[in-house]
Amino acid sequence: MSFGIGIIGAGVMGADHARTIFRDVAGAHVAALSDIDAARAAAVGGETGARRVDTDAHVVIADPGVDAVLIASPDATHAELVLACLAAGKPVLCEKPLAATAEACLRIVAAEAALGRTLVQVGFMRRFDPAYVEMKAALDAGALGAPLVLHCVHRNVSAPVWFEAMMAITNAAVHEIDIARWLLGAEIVRAQVVRSRTARAADPILLVLETDRGPLIDIEVFVSAQYGYDVRGELVCERGTVSLAPPVATDLRHAGAQSFRFAADWRPRFADAYRLELQSWVRGLATGRYEGASARDGYAATAIAEACVRSLDTGAPVDIRLADDPQS
Repeated sequence: MSFGIGIIGAGVMGADHARTIFRDVAGAHVAALSDIDAARAAAVGGETGARRVDTDAHVVIADPGVDAVLIASPDATHAELVLACLAAGKPVLCEKPLAATAEACLRIVAAEAALGRTLVQVGFMRRFDPAYVEMKAALDAGALGAPLVLHCVHRNVSAPVWFEAMMAITNAAVHEIDIARWLLGAEIVRAQVVRSRTARAADPILLVLETDRGPLIDIEVFVSAQYGYDVRGELVCERGTVSLAPPVATDLRHAGAQSFRFAADWRPRFADAYRLELQSWVRGLATGRYEGASARDGYAATAIAEACVRSLDTGAPVDIRLADDPQS
């Protein structure tokens, strides 16, 4: 069986997902595609074999040939479109964030719960990245002992002109927030965000997060590092450490020096993660069991990011209690 996938959004992420499904994902095909730019939708749809192309996302959701929906449209549209998928009873993989606010995420969580089955997955693709998977396996094996500190670095070449200070958290650090929860099996309960005083007003920033099970998390976000796209991680445990190795194709040794090239953005670094995420999601369409981030995970990431933004604004630490915590 080949599942018909409807893709909403034909920008960078939507187009990449469509091409990956078309070329590399078994058991699925691009059945329909929408984008507010008709020419862009037609171009990507033609390239990936979509039977239907439209400017209206709801036409794609309602299409009887669409078995599941992938949302890669602008962030502000996510909540409405995910809720429309749930109303139609169709599984949906939504790029992060699940919704623009924690309140909107909770509406999605409630709507899914009312259906009595899992239909929502959130596109936190790092859970499928081979390096992070290996890091988690090393921790879960037990030889390293209990985790103590997770160090994270997230650097981009540059930020677009429309990039706002809070987006360093909501668009960048949110990936580290999710992967930290997944790696450590712990909930983040307190956040403090510190601005650099020697560079631009909000770049870089440092997030320090406390968890309910003890380990600390620090996240450096530097969105205009200039030299390349660079994601690092080191997990410090009682009896050792495990770090992400640089993902490089070649390692140059010449004239007394060793060097490698950095990617210009996230796509080369996480190409395998996106492919593995999509293949896992398609397997889940057949079984009803999904390995990726849930709607509740999407809510948690957004709620924690909102707390971090409050700390960024005030300079003070912020306590975090998620809506479904037992003591809420």
